[in-house]
Amino acid sequence: MTDHDRVVLVTGAAGGLGAAVARRLAEPGTALVLCDLSGPGLTAVARSLDVPVLTRVVDVGDAEQVDAAVTAAVAEFGGLHVMVNNAGVIAPNARIHNLTAADWDLAVRVNLMGVVHGMTSAIRVMRPAGGGSVINTASVAGLTAWAYAAPYGATKAAVVHLTKIAAVEYAKDRIRVNCVCPGTFESGMSAKIPREAMAAMEARHPLGFGVPDDVAGAFAYLAGEESRWTTGAAIVVDGGYAAP
Repeated sequence: MTDHDRVVLVTGAAGGLGAAVARRLAEPGTALVLCDLSGPGLTAVARSLDVPVLTRVVDVGDAEQVDAAVTAAVAEFGGLHVMVNNAGVIAPNARIHNLTAADWDLAVRVNLMGVVHGMTSAIRVMRPAGGGSVINTASVAGLTAWAYAAPYGATKAAVVHLTKIAAVEYAKDRIRVNCVCPGTFESGMSAKIPREAMAAMEARHPLGFGVPDDVAGAFAYLAGEESRWTTGAAIVVDGGYAAP
């Protein structure tokens, strides 16, 4: 076991935002644990980083798999200082009456319970260690009304509120819990949205669509010492989408 100044675990690390967050947090003295369902995707991201990296294929909807990844982080690098619960899915583009129970189940399993599992496992390690930072990926869809995306918006709204509750519950343990609410950017997830819907969505972003690197700085802030007095926050990085 080797101790590092900072150990960071990122779920959904093979996706566009997860990879951008991993790159942004890969500073000297940091060790990264990257988790995703895509083994090849994780390998590609890991090869682009110049810090110690452990990769794990993890289904965040499975509490045991998430807990095993956190345990591996401690065993390999000596602790866990930052937990980024970033993995997510988007349901089919449809009105509520056209959605199936399976559509809802998947969104809840990954977007909400994936965050619950990550928080639970991270807090188990962070409490006896004297604190840490938990960062959840929510969405501007959890703060505004996105038609045709009810499971996504509802679960992301739940993440925002869960973040606030956890921030209050664990402040005395010196565990800060915050979330980032990105707007829309081109990604593997957005590729599932019809092009006409994407065009309409882009028109509602005053600054236009961003890229994952435009959002990663918010995670860097919440992971660092500069945010030591920030907890329970939902930081919006959305190109102005929520402003009107």
